[in-house]
Amino acid sequence: MNLRKYGQAPFTVAVVHGGPGAPGEMADIARELSSETGVLEPLQTADTVQGQVEELRDVLEKDGSLPITVIGFSWGAWLGCILAASCPHCVRKLILVSSGPFEDERSSRIMKTRLGRLAAGERREAELLYARLNTSPRDDAGLVRFGQLMSKADAYDPLPEQGEPLPANIEIYQKVWNEAAKTRSSGELLRLAGQVSGPVVAIHGDYDSHPAQAIRGLSATIRDFRFILLDKCGHHPWLERHARNRFFEILKREI
Repeated sequence: MNLRKYGQAPFTVAVVHGGPGAPGEMADIARELSSETGVLEPLQTADTVQGQVEELRDVLEKDGSLPITVIGFSWGAWLGCILAASCPHCVRKLILVSSGPFEDERSSRIMKTRLGRLAAGERREAELLYARLNTSPRDDAGLVRFGQLMSKADAYDPLPEQGEPLPANIEIYQKVWNEAAKTRSSGELLRLAGQVSGPVVAIHGDYDSHPAQAIRGLSATIRDFRFILLDKCGHHPWLERHARNRFFEILKREI
């Protein structure tokens, strides 16, 4: 199973999770938007970047009403961008939620910012888990715990999560993230962003450790680009007490 559906056909929106290897986190967004239109929630299972692009394309072509609005969160924002560049017939509009920077130099302070927001004990735990992420096989629990610590560091005033997340997969994380990081370092990720021909909207929290200015700067690369900054908002806008309502107002207007 690599797909969950919400609402009724036609399915005109797809929500793409972050991670990589962290499926299910977009369920809250999919449920909220399903009152407006049918929503697809692809669950990425491939362990290469190209594999995930092809898997996402296949799901959209089989079950979506093309072209579709793709809402990509964090890693999913990159994946959506790569898909829109390589398969423009699939994507009507791309919405980047809390995207990571598309250039290495813009990402150098993310982990330092996150660790600086944690208490001393949590900081030490996060550093140990981070060191193991790319070396320890079959430590899905470690990936989950690291994600919990990073979510805490990234949150401004968080609400409780809705529902139970699906199991994380550290093997997918290791393989896909290592490849994705090289794509960014080489400049290929930014080059692909420049090939996106349709409209792109970026939504970003002002408290997100991923620097907002780095995403705002995509206006120099993407032809049809708009940037929306959410006040008092961290990395997960739908879980932020002060930003949740505005976030969904924006999404419902944009889809």
